[in-house]
Amino acid sequence: MYVIVEIAGLQYKVEQNQQLYVNKLKGEAGEKVSFDRVLLSDNGSIQVGAPVINGLAVSATIINQVKGDKVIVFKKKRRKGYKVKNGHRQQMTLIEINSIGAGDSKPKAIKEEKPKTTKKEETSEE
Repeated sequence: MYVIVEIAGLQYKVEQNQQLYVNKLKGEAGEKVSFDRVLLSDNGSIQVGAPVINGLAVSATIINQVKGDKVIVFKKKRRKGYKVKNGHRQQMTLIEINSIGAGDSKPKAIKEEKPKTTKKEETSEE
């Protein structure tokens, strides 16, 4: 069984007991995280969400917070003496998928907006 789940804005194909690197997530090593944006599920029959499958979630454990390989950025303009060298290391999180199963089937609450009052209305009421 595998699912396609959205983690930190990117889509990953995951299976149970799989380890993968994702963009940095909040949390320390050993903490449990849950992802409820499951886009597709395949357990014999394919189930496609529109846009997500309600009631299905993926739970995972954070194994480690790591940095990726260094990426060198080198800029040069010929005959001008202009050279700039920069480096960058992306922060990533190593997670292990524990289970794929039932999650929160409740839809998230929608914030109710309060009507805005202007200063003129407040002063005239007093």
